[in-house]
Amino acid sequence: MNPFNEKSIKIDKCINDWKKLYPTAYNKHDADAYTKVRTILLNGTEFEEQWFMHQLSRHTTDNNLRRDVAFLRNLEQQQQKRLSYFKPKDETLLETTISYEQLAVDLTAVLAQTERNKYVKAALDFALLEDFDHLYRFSDLLEMEQGISGEKLVCSYTEIMPGRPTIAEHRHPFDNIRRPISHDASLATKLHTLTITAAEQQTMNFYMNVGTFYPTSDIGRKLFLEIAMIEEQHVSQYESLMDPTTTWLECLLMHEYGECYLYYSAMNEETNDIAKKIWTLHFEQELAHLHYAAELLKKYEHKEWAEVIPDAEFPPLLSFNDNCEKNKHYIRNLLKNTVENTSVLEEYADINNVPDDYEYFKYNNTVNKTPAAVASHKVIDNYIAEFGEDYRFTVTEHPVKTLRNRKEDNIDIGRRKDNR
Repeated sequence: MNPFNEKSIKIDKCINDWKKLYPTAYNKHDADAYTKVRTILLNGTEFEEQWFMHQLSRHTTDNNLRRDVAFLRNLEQQQQKRLSYFKPKDETLLETTISYEQLAVDLTAVLAQTERNKYVKAALDFALLEDFDHLYRFSDLLEMEQGISGEKLVCSYTEIMPGRPTIAEHRHPFDNIRRPISHDASLATKLHTLTITAAEQQTMNFYMNVGTFYPTSDIGRKLFLEIAMIEEQHVSQYESLMDPTTTWLECLLMHEYGECYLYYSAMNEETNDIAKKIWTLHFEQELAHLHYAAELLKKYEHKEWAEVIPDAEFPPLLSFNDNCEKNKHYIRNLLKNTVENTSVLEEYADINNVPDDYEYFKYNNTVNKTPAAVASHKVIDNYIAEFGEDYRFTVTEHPVKTLRNRKEDNIDIGRRKDNR
């Protein structure tokens, strides 16, 4: 499908009344895990779009353009509100967090397996093992404090076990910046960088705002604090991949195109009737937004949409359901081969090959001054002390031998040399 060739509704028809902005929420006990994941992804995409347009308005003196952008931004805000209120009020903060981390894991795995740009793929692979570890640590906290099984929440689609230990993920900020993609990168690569940046930014913002309100324990608050810092690193990595040479309105067009692509992907595999109606409605509205953005591009920059997206046919649609089992095998292989990787400026390297005086070791030791007290480790330590071994959901033993011990949390692998 080429969305530019599709007939859209009139842009004024996208305005909704209050009733339409407050949908019937999904039932947290019955909703499929991937319905929850899609809700978070699309919410994050809407958030990225809105804040991009706020930045656009702050970087132009043309009030006519500001008005045009404000109108479009208002419509995106309405969509975001509908998505936010599709989540039920009885879903706990930690239950929602499990869905956030499942999204981070499965979305990254799907994108990595289809990404042809080797450098972008390496970035996806690298952060994937870190989000995978976050899912494990939040799941142990959930089971320990609320008695809720992470396996049930993820519907057994995603394994839950240690990844690259969170304590090893704390790197000097210099090492989180990547080389940007080129202006002539493939449409799929541009979509991937835009999508993963929006998704990780949504997670970062969620933890920044809600972690302090975690009601159950101090260690839970501290875990949110620690992992929120890693999400900042991930956003820094992914946003630095994006092409910085595009103009504001070229970016706006690409944002709208990305939203059309994601909503169309979602509506084509959704099983929840209410969710499917929302995705379909939003796709129809996004078509109008896309055509509106194309008009703005022509009006203010005198460019046709085809100059920005020459081949606008959608790439293969994003699917969570079709890639569930593939993801499990893919992640296991990544763990086996790259769990000890770290970042060295714009590249990646096995920790065993990094010079002893490299900044990573100084920074990590400063942040983790007392490793035994670091929240991501303490949560697992506390769980083991109470139940005898950690909480996991796996289909077979861990692919990394030194991470198979369920009675002790490994805080050296990926952080210290010769610990595999």
